[in-house]
Amino acid sequence: MSALIENFRLYLLAFLVPLALSLALTPFLRWLALRFGHLDTPTAIKTHKSPTPLLGGAAIFLAFCAALVFMRFYTSFPTGTLRDLRVILAGGIVMFGLGLIDDFKKPHGLGFKTKFIIQFGVAFFVVLCGVKINFINPPYLSFILTMLWIVGVSNALNIIDIMDGLSAGQTAIAALGFLLISLPSEAIYVNVASAALAGAVVGFLPYNFSKKMKIFMGDSGSLLCGFTLAVVAVGTQYTQVNPLGVYAPLFILAVPIYDTLFVSVMRLKAGHSPFLGSKDHFALRLEKIGFSRERIVLLACLAAILLSACAFLVTQVPMMWGALIYFAVGGEFLLVSIAIAKIKI
Repeated sequence: MSALIENFRLYLLAFLVPLALSLALTPFLRWLALRFGHLDTPTAIKTHKSPTPLLGGAAIFLAFCAALVFMRFYTSFPTGTLRDLRVILAGGIVMFGLGLIDDFKKPHGLGFKTKFIIQFGVAFFVVLCGVKINFINPPYLSFILTMLWIVGVSNALNIIDIMDGLSAGQTAIAALGFLLISLPSEAIYVNVASAALAGAVVGFLPYNFSKKMKIFMGDSGSLLCGFTLAVVAVGTQYTQVNPLGVYAPLFILAVPIYDTLFVSVMRLKAGHSPFLGSKDHFALRLEKIGFSRERIVLLACLAAILLSACAFLVTQVPMMWGALIYFAVGGEFLLVSIAIAKIKI
């Protein structure tokens, strides 16, 4: 019991430190963005109404990194945990830097080919350091699929970042979901990184929602969030009870993954490149039929919470019940997709 209480204090501190830092840093970075004109300007694809400061991702990044460094000196981590946290820090720095350069080159940004080359380079580094999907054989297939997973999830959180609080809300819920689901396995690097990311994002959210102090996290923030979630997703055990539990991360990250797949399919059906921006997102389609943005973000967050609960369930119930949960959730996504696809944009 004492070990459980001590670990709870550790993860609570890992959440509260970046929360406080993010709350303090975001207004300053907003002022800095305004001072130097680092703004996200509306375009035919971007639907916000006025130029908006674009350094929220820097607040998340600084708070997250500072929290991990602080936790390193606050407690004694096992060697493996230190290695994995360093991998997250190193990869996160590159992904944040890539997004920051892309933000500075708005409205057109870097080409998708350049971004993919760098992202796959980061993913290669992560897998080379031993952080990879462990239930797939042969090893080379695990290597390839882990790289695809990291790049795919990183971009999914970036693609869904089209409304205030949408990507950040999904990040916070997913991070807490990975924290809760990994507690029994004591995957410390997963728990600490998840708690730190959740705290950094929660500290940013009030400003993202604010009308007077609005700020976006930009590609720098969304790529960092997606990368971190992708890496922590492969760092814990899901299969003590049910072998189907290994797919639990798909539930935890279902909303951003779904939007990425939905947008890609709709763009391809229209004869457009899936790598070029469009208004095919499920959130914008819901807005088209009268849903307010606040309601859309709330519904997406509620869906993420429900799906995270399903992720926990499939790791705890017998295989037959786990399969039934996957079947039911998959059927719901199919029905929702059919209905949303009929909405004209």
